[in-house]
Amino acid sequence: MYGTFLTAYDGAILGPIAKVLGFIMDGIYTFLSNFCGIDNVALVIFIFTIFIYFVLFPITYRTQKFSVLSRKMQPEISAVQKKYKGKKDQQSMQAMQEETQMIYDKYGISPMGSCVYMLIQMPILFALYRVFYNIPAYIGSVKTIFSGLVSEIVKIDGFRDKMQSVFDANKVQVVVDFKAEDTEKVSNYIIDFLYKLGDNGWKALSDAFPTLTDSIASTQEKLSDVNYFINLNISDTPFNLITTSWSADAKNWGIIIVAVLVPILAYLSQVINMRMTPTASTGDNADQMAKQMKTMNTLMPLMTLFFSFTVPVGLSIYWTAGAIVRTAQQIVLNKHFEKIDLDEIIEKNKEKAKAKQEKRGIQRERMMQAANMSTRNTATMSDKATVSSDKADTLDKAAELRKSAAKGSMASKANMVKEYNEKNSRK
Repeated sequence: MYGTFLTAYDGAILGPIAKVLGFIMDGIYTFLSNFCGIDNVALVIFIFTIFIYFVLFPITYRTQKFSVLSRKMQPEISAVQKKYKGKKDQQSMQAMQEETQMIYDKYGISPMGSCVYMLIQMPILFALYRVFYNIPAYIGSVKTIFSGLVSEIVKIDGFRDKMQSVFDANKVQVVVDFKAEDTEKVSNYIIDFLYKLGDNGWKALSDAFPTLTDSIASTQEKLSDVNYFINLNISDTPFNLITTSWSADAKNWGIIIVAVLVPILAYLSQVINMRMTPTASTGDNADQMAKQMKTMNTLMPLMTLFFSFTVPVGLSIYWTAGAIVRTAQQIVLNKHFEKIDLDEIIEKNKEKAKAKQEKRGIQRERMMQAANMSTRNTATMSDKATVSSDKADTLDKAAELRKSAAKGSMASKANMVKEYNEKNSRK
């Protein structure tokens, strides 16, 4: 039964994704074990990769469709950009944006269509790193391989110190705490450690626990079928495998060669896939984008080569298998897009484009009406404020004239009447 293990990554975003991916891989592992008699995590990774890319195929299809249609609409986009070249006023910029959007609507694609695939792929890739780094924490079927041996180890007096000595003597990239008070937690740490232990480490474990030699040997034999790909521990990194084998008294050239080949195969598979994948470039900057894509197509495989030395072998297997699956998909898609009638697709999109344009026109009209209403209200308030201000100025000027009126004049007599009325009104 699949459960939540103490050593699983508990990140808020990648943690749940990693557990879901681990659950799927555990189901694949159980199926292969029960119905095919095969217990091998590397094969599970390959089948899991096919499953992931099968699920993502609709997005892959849309991405490739975007690339094909964008190349066809490139002359129209270029014409619009040329039409408004050098015009920076708001009206021209808005008109250019609307005409560009009309072209996208005509071809039935979105400017953001090519980004969706990457946004979905990246979380899966980072979560898979967590799964492959510590497979027993996510694939319950693999964890059970160690359960019997670990339950015997924790019953032996002083097992914590003995496990610590074996850990200190072997360079294993894993965080453990054999001194923890929680026995279940310590058991999980022991499984983490044993899962990544090399042949020399298993020998040291037998020396530390001589009474468990048979259990240790049977667990190691079972693990050699489950956790290895061409004699490589899939949770270990090629770099660590190379350095460990190189520093050993008797150099294991077989492991060194295979550990070097794994990143190289990942690199070559990425190169082949990049060359077969069509790219989308539109507008006046098409040449610049083409150069950028060429640079990226060169750098991405090199980055894969570099990272493949420092990440678990299992992740390199996923990259290689993914490139193979994508290449197969690309062959099918290229043949498919060669046969389809792009003009027919454009015709079907015209009605949808018309509806979108009408909808945007209604929304734009409402926005303009709201803006005009706001402008009129502002103007009315301004006019009222101006009238009030003019009236106040007139009254102030009249008061000044009355004060400066000559004695005996009509204005002075009017002031005397005003003062008399004010006195009577206060009584």
